[in-house]
Amino acid sequence: MTGDGRTTGDERATGEERVASDGGPSGLAGYDAVVYDLDGTLVELAVDWGAVAKSVLDVYAEHAVKPPTDELWDLMEAAGEYGIGDEVEEAIALHERTGARDSTLLPLGERLVEGAGDDGLSTPPAGVCSLNCEEACRIAVETHGLGDALDPDAIVGRDTVGSHKPEPESLLAAVDRLGATPEDALFVGDSRRDAEAAERAGVAFVWAADLI
Repeated sequence: MTGDGRTTGDERATGEERVASDGGPSGLAGYDAVVYDLDGTLVELAVDWGAVAKSVLDVYAEHAVKPPTDELWDLMEAAGEYGIGDEVEEAIALHERTGARDSTLLPLGERLVEGAGDDGLSTPPAGVCSLNCEEACRIAVETHGLGDALDPDAIVGRDTVGSHKPEPESLLAAVDRLGATPEDALFVGDSRRDAEAAERAGVAFVWAADLI
């Protein structure tokens, strides 16, 4: 597993059976909605996650708080208990916003952009559910011209609904904003955290690599 919670290849699992054999966005018409993870799925944020963790640890040090762990997302989740939640959130978001501007569009993201311009494709409405902050998600979407492929009301970050993956609420919010029900939606991601969020939400899941 990478520092930002994404998986290595040996942690991948089999894709959901309803995904068409040709993979890709054009084969997802069997669903009423498709929600995508962002970093590692549609784009690659230009973020040094080790540097992010150091920035968060610096916040702890500035407030004379002994960090309970050195794992980034655990530090973020614990920060509220010490009254430094906002400062830690901003330290992470600062890196993410810059990384979103300098991000790279991944093959699945490229296919979404291409498909958005083809009126002949029958694709369900799509959104984003990300562990990154919502602002960074929107910056990445704008940077790479993904706006025509994604519903702007269904871009959900870790700070959008008060909880984040692997808790199911953010994914359920994205599905609801797309006008779908969990049993008729698909979540596309690249991490165990994504897969767990889908399982908790009752949403079908497929690994991004299986759609490329």
